[in-house]
Amino acid sequence: MKIYGLERDGIARAFDSGDIVIAVYGLGKIGLPLAAVFAENGANVLGVDVNENVVNSVNAGINPIPEEPGLGGLVEQNVMAGRLCAMTDPVKAARQADIMVIIVPTLIDMNNNPDLSAVKAVCESIAKGLEKGDFVITESTLPPGATKNVVLPILEKSGLKCGEFGVAHCPERVSSGRIIEDITRAYPKIVGGVDEKSTGTAEAFYSVINKNGVIAVSDATTAEAVKVFEGIYRNVNIALANQLALVCEEIGVDAIEVFNAANTQPYSHLHRPGCGVGGHCIPVYPYFVIKTVKESDTSLLELSCAINEGMPQYTVDKVKTELGEIAGMNILVLGLTYKGGVKETRYSPGLAIVRLLKEEGADVFAYDPLLEREEVEQFGATYSNPETAKDIDAVIIATDHHEFRNIDWNEIGERMRNKVIVDGRQVVNPNELREKGFRCYAIGHKNENKAKK
Repeated sequence: MKIYGLERDGIARAFDSGDIVIAVYGLGKIGLPLAAVFAENGANVLGVDVNENVVNSVNAGINPIPEEPGLGGLVEQNVMAGRLCAMTDPVKAARQADIMVIIVPTLIDMNNNPDLSAVKAVCESIAKGLEKGDFVITESTLPPGATKNVVLPILEKSGLKCGEFGVAHCPERVSSGRIIEDITRAYPKIVGGVDEKSTGTAEAFYSVINKNGVIAVSDATTAEAVKVFEGIYRNVNIALANQLALVCEEIGVDAIEVFNAANTQPYSHLHRPGCGVGGHCIPVYPYFVIKTVKESDTSLLELSCAINEGMPQYTVDKVKTELGEIAGMNILVLGLTYKGGVKETRYSPGLAIVRLLKEEGADVFAYDPLLEREEVEQFGATYSNPETAKDIDAVIIATDHHEFRNIDWNEIGERMRNKVIVDGRQVVNPNELREKGFRCYAIGHKNENKAKK
């Protein structure tokens, strides 16, 4: 059933009757939950992915993302009910669907230029199956202007013009570990179309699945800016926190104590300092502006990126300060995912730290509770569980996994050659470890090492 131009009641009836067919392009950590939520609300959903293993898993009712709470049940139930299936043929899906939702990765290349190749490829396929009355939604985060200037022209290769079909940008606003909650009720959905009719359709469409409502903004470019600016805000504020943490170190105060006290004022929202930023959002989105605007001054954004991207080197330098030399030393890195409890290594500070240590000639060992041995060793480190590691000269905590808060440091310390710990995520109590004879440096905390080398 074509929904372009329908109001909410008509779209809600289409969901309830199962007359609406939605193709979701990209069955990753966000796309599959989104597809499952659409199906749970009554739509017939075609999930499209280039990975045959993912497609086969979904069609068997098996959730390929087991770490996402609540997703397994939704996938199994809706596959069994016949409302959710997966395929690898993007053109076939476009021909069968009334709504096409694009949620594939948007990254940056080696020169930090936005890489929209995956989005472009999907649009080329959709154009081959596009019909009058179809509605195309981009949920992938895009540089402001991309839906209008990149996506729409590709779709018009179909021979149809904007107005014969609809296009809107409706950016995902979710976090791993709570994606279904975020899709359905945590935040209002932002929508903006390339024309007024598209904006209205998007608003009506998402109001069916989002209990927290929909914010319809002026156009697709405005919607793109909303999502990108959310990420830039966090990037800049993390950079501020990192720089202020170094100031606190120089003046001899504890940054976390200062930040916590300052944040009791509602206008202060100082973030947590750390050994870097990671994931597919915060490190990337500033470049969606830096590399696309022509005249505006983006020096603040560039500086924030430089500060955050420099924190892994700063962390390695602290190890060097404590040991005097890194070459030939055994260094254990705890945490290769970018965030505690989330199995995502994209742009992870832990991986940057591993690379920098190897460049310095260290023998690098690593452990992450969410990664198997093979996954750890593909990043160039030797897999080593901290419970069995021996002759380690320094431990770097690069991820705030809750498992690391329960480590028996007394037991590990007995097997260490040099008892040096550099904590990049405020996981340990540095004063307690110093009392146990460790030399401990913790980003964000007051650092006064009194233990003898």
